[in-house]
Amino acid sequence: MDEALLRELTPQVLAVLVRRGAGFAAAEDAVQEALLEAVRVWPAVPPRDPKGWLVTVAWRKFLDTARSETARRRRETVIEEEPGPVPAVDDTLQLYFLCAHPSLTPSSAVALTLRAVGGLTTRQIARAYLVPEATMAQRISRAKRTVSGVRFDQPGDVATVLRVLYLVFNEGYSGDVDLAAEAIRLTRQLAAAIDHPEVSGLLALMLLHHARRAARTAPDGSLVPLAEQDRGRWDTTAIAEGVGILQAALARDRLGEFQAQAAIAALHADARTAGETDWVQIVEWYDELAGLTGSPVVRLNRAVAVGEADGPRAGLAALAELDGSLPRHTAAAAYLHERAGDLALAARLYAEAAGKAANLAERDHLMRQAARLNSG
Repeated sequence: MDEALLRELTPQVLAVLVRRGAGFAAAEDAVQEALLEAVRVWPAVPPRDPKGWLVTVAWRKFLDTARSETARRRRETVIEEEPGPVPAVDDTLQLYFLCAHPSLTPSSAVALTLRAVGGLTTRQIARAYLVPEATMAQRISRAKRTVSGVRFDQPGDVATVLRVLYLVFNEGYSGDVDLAAEAIRLTRQLAAAIDHPEVSGLLALMLLHHARRAARTAPDGSLVPLAEQDRGRWDTTAIAEGVGILQAALARDRLGEFQAQAAIAALHADARTAGETDWVQIVEWYDELAGLTGSPVVRLNRAVAVGEADGPRAGLAALAELDGSLPRHTAAAAYLHERAGDLALAARLYAEAAGKAANLAERDHLMRQAARLNSG
């Protein structure tokens, strides 16, 4: 079986059924049954038109279910009609909007996107998010019920779709599914379906970050800070593609937050060594990003960049203007105090930041920083 082909066709077939009037939940169930039938039949009798075959089987599965439900008898006059040829139009874009519906929680939107658009199984998604399969199945079922009554022709919010894809990307890798690579694949698909500079900006950002993946961890699994990474291990092909996509997006003069983030990542990627990083330009891009988002986290990252561009004392002054309860505020303060020569204070702050770390790898990294300064 060509699993890649099935995953590519899944959202297209689902979109056809929803476009014909099937509720999202019922359509998704029917498509899953058709996929199981394909796994059983195709190895012996491969179809000449795989998409048409899946649409036909899925539509029949849907009709069988619809006929057996008395609550849907009023729809029988519509669904009894024999379906015509499968249209060439790809409605996958509408599925993105449906799966990223504002009524869904971020976690539910991510799970539904991976299932309906990404073609992943419930078990794969559960393993990726380290939750029991039953828990993920309930989450997906609730999400499907929530969007079942949404009209398929309603315009969607591109910003919400991009936020969902960004959440998928940030999960990185866990279990047997590489979510970072999956997010890039889905964003490429979205970029092919919609001409929007922020879609291009997100794709460029993902490629530029993903290009550093091999250098981001040491052999023992510990984090390697950006300044200490072996840049020879960065993926130059991905960097070149990301920069090219970003330049084309910026040329349209419709700046958005993902384009600004990608510009910062591109400046890091452009430096042959950490010492050659153009921190002045990075500060300028953080100013743009802060203006676009108003995010205090962006301002925190800007303070660190100011510390690199204008000296650690300037960075600490910028940091002092921010809420000390922000995530990674203490870690940023520790780094800037170390740069300023306040080693004892930096060590204490690193240890304090470790207690607030969001994950084990980050905690271990901060503890090692504190131990390094204390031993010195």
